[in-house]
Amino acid sequence: MYKQRVVIKVGTNVMTNKDNRIVRPILKRLVKQIAELYENDIMVVLVSSGSVIAGMEVMGDCQIKDKTIRRQVYSATGQPRMMRLYYNIFRDYGMKCAQVLATKRDFNPGIHRENMINCYEGLMSEGIVPIANEDDAVSVTNSMFSDNDELASLVAELIKADKFIILTDIDGLYTGHPDDEHTEVIENVGVDENVEKYVKEVKKGEAEGRGGMGSKLSIAKQTAAKNIPTFIANGKRDNIILDIVEGKKVGTRIMA
Repeated sequence: MYKQRVVIKVGTNVMTNKDNRIVRPILKRLVKQIAELYENDIMVVLVSSGSVIAGMEVMGDCQIKDKTIRRQVYSATGQPRMMRLYYNIFRDYGMKCAQVLATKRDFNPGIHRENMINCYEGLMSEGIVPIANEDDAVSVTNSMFSDNDELASLVAELIKADKFIILTDIDGLYTGHPDDEHTEVIENVGVDENVEKYVKEVKKGEAEGRGGMGSKLSIAKQTAAKNIPTFIANGKRDNIILDIVEGKKVGTRIMA
């Protein structure tokens, strides 16, 4: 049996460079850390963005005008490429991974939810790392998650995770703009603490994920309120996952 269960959400900005290209060495560093956790009897469920941008890399120009359909096509095309990347990297570390796609309605009480629980439990019992993502091909309007942060939070609740880690491209929640000289990372946030005033949203391009810091903070508080310690941290920082699991002071912790 695994001692702990950790859900890790990796955002698009973590795995891409300034040219919006997926950087394989970054994925390899993340998987290497997951492999170390695995060796210490800690099972990880990975919630990974990147399918849309991977689809853009595969397709190049797309002539579809409808934004929703275009995103569906990009995601459906990019999913196999993302899974091939992960499959090959996990294999390099002697591990297996599996893809689990879901829509928001699958988490409602009922047979779909029970089926998902059984799937996750079966994969983890065999030491296989589940990689979760939204089923963009059929997720539209009411069946869509607000972003992958919400999906990851629901997965954390579903599998009764011991920790939930949201990896982004900055070090956590700041007291001001990250580039300002005197701004600092807020180390600990209470569920009822009003820190939303520090959040500044930036307009995102089509290739980027849907969730900004405001969404991350909201989802983090909701998850922590369910007694799951939640962290927002920089996924490009060396050994960030291991540092969080080991209790080091990195990123922003939303206290359960």
